Amino acid sequence: MADEEKTVKKAASKKATARKAVAKKAVAKKAVAKKAVAKKAVAKKAASKTAAKAAAPKAAPEKAAAVKSDSAVKRLSVTMVRSKHGRLKSHKACIAGLGLRRMHQTVEVIDTPENRGMINKVHYMLNVEEA
Repeated sequence: MADEEKTVKKAASKKATARKAVAKKAVAKKAVAKKAVAKKAVAKKAASKTAAKAAAPKAAPEKAAAVKSDSAVKRLSVTMVRSKHGRLKSHKACIAGLGLRRMHQTVEVIDTPENRGMINKVHYMLNVEEA
């Protein structure tokens, strides 16, 4: 009986090693296939970039935006008077975007449409004055 058990164990171990070898071969084939696909994709991207460069006319260089002096820039003084705890995630993000961290903190922000939008979204938590 002991001999039979040994032969069964040997047969089982041979099957396991055979399975491992087959698995290794399959993994190697997949890796080779992936590399070939990646090389083709890189070649396609390079070809499309060169074609795009040849077809696209050269655009005029962009002009730098005129910088306004500090006295000409309109500023707003924003103070948080209500807590941000328990508010919507987007409202908390607007408060952070304005640079406010705690209650009764005042910051000065430039009067832009982006800042106005954030202020309008959380107007019920803020006091806004022109600076």
